[in-house]
Amino acid sequence: MKEILPGVFHWKTFHEGIQAYVHSYYLHATDPPVLIDPRVPAQGIEWFAAHDAPQHIYLTNRHHYRHSDRFAERYGAQVWCHKDGLHEFTHGEKVRGFSHGKTLPGGVLALKVAALCPEETALYLPLHGGILSVGDAIVRERGRLGFVPDAYMGDDPEGVKRGLRKAFLKHLRDREFDHLLFAHGAPWIGGARSGLQAFLDRLER
Repeated sequence: MKEILPGVFHWKTFHEGIQAYVHSYYLHATDPPVLIDPRVPAQGIEWFAAHDAPQHIYLTNRHHYRHSDRFAERYGAQVWCHKDGLHEFTHGEKVRGFSHGKTLPGGVLALKVAALCPEETALYLPLHGGILSVGDAIVRERGRLGFVPDAYMGDDPEGVKRGLRKAFLKHLRDREFDHLLFAHGAPWIGGARSGLQAFLDRLER
């Protein structure tokens, strides 16, 4: 685990289900502390007991439940997903729904992305000049921003990409942020807003 900003921790783990590394975040800087798209880090779940235990877990979409049940059991953390993704949880998972546009515990604002799936959410945190956390909507590979492969975008990949571009252009207009956290890819600390703008601009060429 690495503290990438004061009170913001990042780690990656290998996800056997998709045969790829994925990324998770712990925000000690919020009140109360929260997790985003968590898997248990190499340091183990007890690492969090030595800090302030997470009280809320936010999923950027329904597919990112990952190890949330372990944190919920160990620390009593409440798991949250946008209400349109709650149909995924049919095996007794205790997941609470939220609506886009709502401010959640810890001061986390749930921003609508959709396009890729109805519950796709970007999480905005007004910390350190602004942090935007994204799920499957935008990925970062070898330092470059991109989308997931077309095969994961349904019957109209180009339409989905247009929808994602529209959503993030709106967030660029409405929010100030300097950092991006990715579920798939290393976080971009400092200058991320201009990097996202440049990526979206290239899509129009």
